[in-house]
Amino acid sequence: MKHFSIVSLSACALVIAVPFINPVTGIALISQSTSALAQSNNQNQPLELKLSAKKQVISQDKQGKQIKTWESLQSNTVSPGDILQYTLTGINNGNKPIPNVTLNPLIPKQMVYVLNSIKVSNQDAKVTYSIDNQRTFVEKPTVKVTRNGKIVTEPAPATAYTHIRVLIPSIQSKETFTAVYETQVR
Repeated sequence: MKHFSIVSLSACALVIAVPFINPVTGIALISQSTSALAQSNNQNQPLELKLSAKKQVISQDKQGKQIKTWESLQSNTVSPGDILQYTLTGINNGNKPIPNVTLNPLIPKQMVYVLNSIKVSNQDAKVTYSIDNQRTFVEKPTVKVTRNGKIVTEPAPATAYTHIRVLIPSIQSKETFTAVYETQVR
């Protein structure tokens, strides 16, 4: 059975944290960690981003019913099949709105995106996905496959997803938002 060390997972989290910052127009990276801080060229509009991860734990109650809970990733390893939940929290610490914030979380090669798992607190946010390493983003990725000698278009499998894009039209001063999504360890 394959295991990934928490160091590897932290490296994945770092790889994930960096792409969140770069697409934000006028934003420069200040810190490269799972608690990344982005700040616009205008010193009055800082955007702080924090990334955290939890592991799904399944247990049974006294009646034998499955109970799913989330625990902070404090163990040394994750194993194939484990479900991880990432939470990106952002806050505009500035005094002015920040327009057109684009976040592009990477889905690491060791992970598979759990379809339809993303939830964004900002109701105006638009979520799209890439299956071609950020060349294109669409709401419902598709692939062409051959079935019974005919080429047909089908929904892309979860294993094809490479990135998620969250476009938030505006983050108001002092506003906090979250984007939560799940992946499964391959």
